[in-house]
Amino acid sequence: MVKFTVEDHDGNRQEIEAPDDMGLSLMEILKASEYPVLATCGGMALCATCHVEVLEGEDELSEATDTELDQLETLPEYFPTSRLACQVRISPLLEGSVIKLRGEDN
Repeated sequence: MVKFTVEDHDGNRQEIEAPDDMGLSLMEILKASEYPVLATCGGMALCATCHVEVLEGEDELSEATDTELDQLETLPEYFPTSRLACQVRISPLLEGSVIKLRGEDN
């Protein structure tokens, strides 16, 4: 199991524990934890509605792919540590990270 912290749109933080042996994405865990993540494309890096910012632990994660970066660049606001939650796999590399929800909150 991997533990990381999620900060919602109101600034509230909650620690989440997720299995790291099922091949799940951060988007899937956020949706299962009932965070307001639209993820309208279903995890294909086509919509950017699962936009998050990695506040702590970004150096541990794999680099964003060109497809992911292309989607992030379509957003009106993105940050150097922005990621699409659908492209971040739950793994030990996520341990201790702090993730801030940035996508649409509908």
